[in-house]
Amino acid sequence: MRMSKLFVQTLREFPSDAEVMSHKLLVRAGYIRKLANGVYNYLPLMWRVLKKIENIVREEMDAAGAQEILMPFVQPSELWIESGRWDVYGKELMRLKDRHNREMCLGPTHEEVITSIAREGIHSYKQLPVNLYQIQSKFRDEIRPRFGLLRGREFIMKDAYSFDCDEAGLDKSYEIMAKAYKKIFERCGLETKMVQSDSGAIGGSVSHEFMVLVNENSENNAGENDVFYCTKCGYSANSNHAVSNLAEAEVDGKFKFAKITDTPETTSINELADFLKIPASIICKCLIYVVDGKYVAALIRGDKAVEETKLMNVFAGNDIRIARNDEIEEIMNNSGFNAVAGFIGPKGLKGVEIVADNTVKDLKNFVIGINQKDKHLVGANWGVDVELPQRIADIRLAEENDKCIECSAPLKVTKGIEVGNIFKLGTKYSKAMNATFTDKDGQEKPFIMGCYGIGISRTAAAAVERHHDENGIIWPLSIAPYRVIVVPVSDQDETQMSVAEDIYNKLSEANVEVLIDDRAERAGVKLKDADLIGIPFRITVGKTIKDNLVEFKNRSTGETITITPQEAVEKILNL
Repeated sequence: MRMSKLFVQTLREFPSDAEVMSHKLLVRAGYIRKLANGVYNYLPLMWRVLKKIENIVREEMDAAGAQEILMPFVQPSELWIESGRWDVYGKELMRLKDRHNREMCLGPTHEEVITSIAREGIHSYKQLPVNLYQIQSKFRDEIRPRFGLLRGREFIMKDAYSFDCDEAGLDKSYEIMAKAYKKIFERCGLETKMVQSDSGAIGGSVSHEFMVLVNENSENNAGENDVFYCTKCGYSANSNHAVSNLAEAEVDGKFKFAKITDTPETTSINELADFLKIPASIICKCLIYVVDGKYVAALIRGDKAVEETKLMNVFAGNDIRIARNDEIEEIMNNSGFNAVAGFIGPKGLKGVEIVADNTVKDLKNFVIGINQKDKHLVGANWGVDVELPQRIADIRLAEENDKCIECSAPLKVTKGIEVGNIFKLGTKYSKAMNATFTDKDGQEKPFIMGCYGIGISRTAAAAVERHHDENGIIWPLSIAPYRVIVVPVSDQDETQMSVAEDIYNKLSEANVEVLIDDRAERAGVKLKDADLIGIPFRITVGKTIKDNLVEFKNRSTGETITITPQEAVEKILNL
């Protein structure tokens, strides 16, 4: 391809609305252009990258025994009503009506559709196992789309679904997909970590994410999630799923018996601890949340934080947020109290479900709110001064240097970008939608299902996050839009142009994906664009051609050598 014909417009400056480097560079280098909030046009260079990622995915999925299909982007509400998700999925589901007033949605995922396909086409255990996958555009109406392709509303995704007779079959399918994913991301030039994760709106009993780890100290860090991991035993988990062994709390023997104490203007844990001159670890804080429209109180040790996804899952919820001041006032009025945030306790709350974190169940002589403004109960004990809630669960956010749950070594934490996920769905959808097969004993059984997703466009963006420098993108060779760019320094120099054209033609004839920058531009513009676009190898034909020499540059290492044109061609072919 000739740069003079290539549809690409590079920019001199980063776009003003871009926050992270992948977004900045993909726009500036002419790969994508914004159409609407969270919706992008994929321009020729980007489309070549995406097709390469898709081809890698196809090759590995086919090798793993999966079969490709294509499902509709628009889905009827009836299937979602069958599964029970139509009313609970949330505002991310883009709903619409056709001319006949039938309710439809833009597919954010395809569990319902694939289950209906299996229900109609698989009837006997002899047809199992089956794994079907597609590469398809998806749409989720994100409330705050950001980070370019990392959190857009429309995106390209590979999703696969396995159907098995039993749990043992699902375990095998799950392991096959996990191995295929590792190969896919390795081939895309990405080092990933497979971490335990929350299943979210898709559901299921077990799930893992494949995370690209990013440098959390780097500028414009795009890491969306904290990833906790152990260097000793290999344990790793997303923050919304990570568990740890907690070091014993600092104990203070100051309060020997329970009494109500004035604590004016102490609306935060730090203010309360400072006022009472105690460690935060002997305070039981009570936080009010709204889960799917219902009020929930979470009790946790004062020096620890609630992990909201864990809390939401305790109540099998789909949406969670911290309660507003007016909602807290409503709860207090209904319960006959006058407290504000900072003085709330579990005793006497009406219309509120209560859950206690594991960190509070062994507290003794602790401090807790009593729903009176500017007052706390000090020296409290469970079963004497206040009742321990019946519902106790792990709702705590893990912290760096907590002890690993597997081997007790200190946990480390870094930022990660999710590029893939795998779920053991079990019978969540097959039971709800009456999707069954006949087993070897003639009994009707629901399919045991698995779900496996890879963000195609997210993978491209994650590759840019991992592979760039101050000059632009550094594409891994396997997914680069072109592998070589030939740059004649002067389009007015006949010798330079002749040699550049000869190199370009020889590489093209050898089926090497090659660009030639034949534009009537300054040398500096050409060289800067070559680095910005991120082509892995550059052959520059300049004044040294009078000595039959060209410059060969490796974009990833920055290494530059001077060799003959023929050696440059041979080096590319060998690479």
